[in-house]
Amino acid sequence: MRSHFYLITIRGFLLLMFALTPVFAAPWPVPAAPCGDLKQSGRSYTICRFDPKTDDLRLFWRAPDGEPLGSFEAAAATLKSGEKLVFAMNAGMYDSNYAPVGLYVEKGVELRRANTRGGAGNFHLKPNGVFYIGPGQAGVTETAHFLSQRPAADYATQSGPMLVLNGKIHPRIHAEGISAKTRNGVGVDREGQVVFAISNEPVTFYEFASLFRDALHCENALFLDGSISALYAPNLGRNDFTLPMGPMVGAVARTQLPR
Repeated sequence: MRSHFYLITIRGFLLLMFALTPVFAAPWPVPAAPCGDLKQSGRSYTICRFDPKTDDLRLFWRAPDGEPLGSFEAAAATLKSGEKLVFAMNAGMYDSNYAPVGLYVEKGVELRRANTRGGAGNFHLKPNGVFYIGPGQAGVTETAHFLSQRPAADYATQSGPMLVLNGKIHPRIHAEGISAKTRNGVGVDREGQVVFAISNEPVTFYEFASLFRDALHCENALFLDGSISALYAPNLGRNDFTLPMGPMVGAVARTQLPR
């Protein structure tokens, strides 16, 4: 009888201790290692993949006081308690005030209208396009198509040019091009995964577009920027230093706080 009593007492003590122990959940839903390196035609790239059905992708531009964030650290500082930035990249071209030069939507609010004007520079190399994030989905599409269809978008950023359009490289991007720079961009692959890429060395537009078409299998892909391209990827130990940025795209993981 006495040993049976002790057994009950020990069980009760263990159950009580378990109930009082804080419970922590692993980061969710973003995978611990979303980014990895890849070689394509002798060039080095870093690729980061996310599932828009489960992963929390957001755009960042301004702080609560209205001033441009300008850095990955400042974007991370805007997150709520229990949230963690696990990936970030600059997300489109901007002016001297760090404001997007084209369409920009954040938390469902259109903060900048679409820019359909002509002009010089990569942004105006038509067709340009829009990367958008909606409920359980994301897409890359030509600007005119986005404006005519208006897909549900909690976040959207316009940039240019399109790198790949309906499975074909942009008609004004040629294999003979010799201008090589660090570049970053985004596409959506055949499985609906959002694929971000940044070159780890200078590459031409054609090499970068070919990466999305041939290696990443994206029917549509959008150029985000060049030269100032930067990546925040803690799983790779990367936090690229660059000049202050305009809009940024990031992935956020959530952790459960102690009960």
